[in-house]
Amino acid sequence: MRFVGSGILTRLPLALATVAALGALGCSAVEKGADMVQDAGKSDTARANVGDCINVIEGSMIDSETEPVDCSSDRAVYKVVQVFDDKTECHEDYTSYEETLNGGTTAFLCLAPNFKQGLCYNESMLTGYKFVACTAAEASFKVVQRIDGQADENLCGEDADKFLTLSEPKTTFCLGSPKS
Repeated sequence: MRFVGSGILTRLPLALATVAALGALGCSAVEKGADMVQDAGKSDTARANVGDCINVIEGSMIDSETEPVDCSSDRAVYKVVQVFDDKTECHEDYTSYEETLNGGTTAFLCLAPNFKQGLCYNESMLTGYKFVACTAAEASFKVVQRIDGQADENLCGEDADKFLTLSEPKTTFCLGSPKS
């Protein structure tokens, strides 16, 4: 992810994205059954697949509240681009989400921004991105243009004072004031 201007983050802090999973279930079963038991302790977000979208309801340093949502939803702030069972280093374009149980990683997702043109978002060093109304005091930026299939900040017009580009999937987000 490339950013110009101040205030835009590239990653949710790992501590923020670490979610305390539900109690562990003990069971001996065939591999498929063991996977089902392992998944039983995961949140809905941790069970997301590549291509699913995530909404950040509330972010914190200790416990974030997130939920899977339809990718066409205004609240689909992130799109899942990679899924792992172990902690991994996500590409610089992506935000990481980690869920742990008893000190071990149970799910690790790499997430790409999925901003919608015309909508506003809050950006925080502690909580990453969150959908907000453009009239909200906490609105940090508005997506004045979204260009899919190209990662080129030169495509942004004069109404954009910042930009964000993704190398995969190639996307350009032209950002401006939430008040415009």
